[in-house]
Amino acid sequence: MSQNRPEKDDPALDAKKTISLPISRVRLIMKSSPDVSSINQDALFLTTKATELFVQHLALSSFNNGCGKESNSLSYSDLAKTAEETETFHFLTDILPKKILARDYLKSLEQMQEEDADL
Repeated sequence: MSQNRPEKDDPALDAKKTISLPISRVRLIMKSSPDVSSINQDALFLTTKATELFVQHLALSSFNNGCGKESNSLSYSDLAKTAEETETFHFLTDILPKKILARDYLKSLEQMQEEDADL
């Protein structure tokens, strides 16, 4: 006697299991745009999956290009270095800037002001 189990045959349930990011958060981010009035479930799933794959690719590239291999870890500086040096991720340089100490920033700001005064 075979039992018909809807949860085994439901492709939507299988698809949700393959996603790590919370779909409700992605929906909230998508709805925050004034241009979006409604969100199709398929579009929500694909956007969530694409975001997940992008983050995974960024993390893997940063791990391989950074110094994470020795310590088996991934740091912010690895992400910032990858964003700056890899053309594919160059659009992230504003979001992932290299860390700079406050004294170094103030020194560079002072130099820029001096250069502007000389002009």
